[in-house]
Amino acid sequence: MYLQNELILASPLALYAGVRIMSLIAPKLLKIVWAGLFALLAAGYPVAEALSHGAGNGAAEAVVLSGYYALPLLLYLVLTVIGADIVIGSLRLVGALSRETVASRRFRTGRLALCLSLPALFVLYGAVNHRALRVKEYRFDIPKGSSTAGGLTAVFMADLHFRDVTPDRFLDELVAKVNAQEPDVILIGGDMLEGDRRDEDTGRYERAFRRMVSTYGIYAVPGNHERYGRGGRADFLERAGIRLLEDEVVPVDGAFALAGRKDLRSRNRKPVAELLAAVPDGLPVFLLVHRPSGFDEASRSGVAVQLSGHTHHGQLFPVNVITSREYPLSRGHVEKDGTHFFVTSGVQGWGPPVRTVGASEILVLRVSLRAGS
Repeated sequence: MYLQNELILASPLALYAGVRIMSLIAPKLLKIVWAGLFALLAAGYPVAEALSHGAGNGAAEAVVLSGYYALPLLLYLVLTVIGADIVIGSLRLVGALSRETVASRRFRTGRLALCLSLPALFVLYGAVNHRALRVKEYRFDIPKGSSTAGGLTAVFMADLHFRDVTPDRFLDELVAKVNAQEPDVILIGGDMLEGDRRDEDTGRYERAFRRMVSTYGIYAVPGNHERYGRGGRADFLERAGIRLLEDEVVPVDGAFALAGRKDLRSRNRKPVAELLAAVPDGLPVFLLVHRPSGFDEASRSGVAVQLSGHTHHGQLFPVNVITSREYPLSRGHVEKDGTHFFVTSGVQGWGPPVRTVGASEILVLRVSLRAGS
């Protein structure tokens, strides 16, 4: 199960939060009710993960969705309880709060209301933010080299994580937003499908990709979630009209060269310099790589643009603090030694349809190719 080790390590904190809230509840019956609700909350995500990899039906999908919402709710419950304890303890330490005030019924009721309502508000905001698909546009120029093009519009997206609970209306919105950009090429940075259900019907995802219109087509690299060689997934890419690049370079109509790398944990992954040895002389290189890594290597190899996803920019605060430290770029754009690096926080998130940091987004790159360089 994904996050299994993290959940085990965090379980004492979750138990502490549950007990602390129970201590604020006076009636015995309500204490019992809370104990039952907390047990369901704690079990929600593990149950959702187990069901998401099995056969799906309407009831199971409802349980999976509820379980996924339980994870961020539990996270923010723990953070709120611990945060409240720290604040109250600090105020008592400096004499701003008396012991009698903290023990009063009115104060305990207010504290309980805060600990229950604030996590719910965080999750509500995160659910709305996750559903709001945005278009982020960048305009920049790169050396023209031997390219026959004067400019290029590329739509880049990653971490789509399509699954049974992805609504059809979301697929329709994604297709409409992509086509509205009138792209020359559509690029996907991995994790198109979520999980490993062998019986999942991928037909509606394939039809969505088929409805996306571009001059040069759709290219993608593999992520760490999808497995295309299993069960009904073997022909998914062909049916969707997507060309998968795994340590491969494709010259695109004399306009640019597109290189795609295997995922970082794949076997026999080529170094960037070796991969780019196949690039026709002078063509600007766009490099697709799922995880944002190898920035220095890409710059030394003359890559014009590197595009990545994977981080989700943490998706749930405060995980973004970790991704910002783990990766050279967690989300956004930076230029380094002549190479433009882009990292998207993704079209959707994994697991919980909740995003309290970052944005559900597609990137639009409007690139001018300048002569004389």
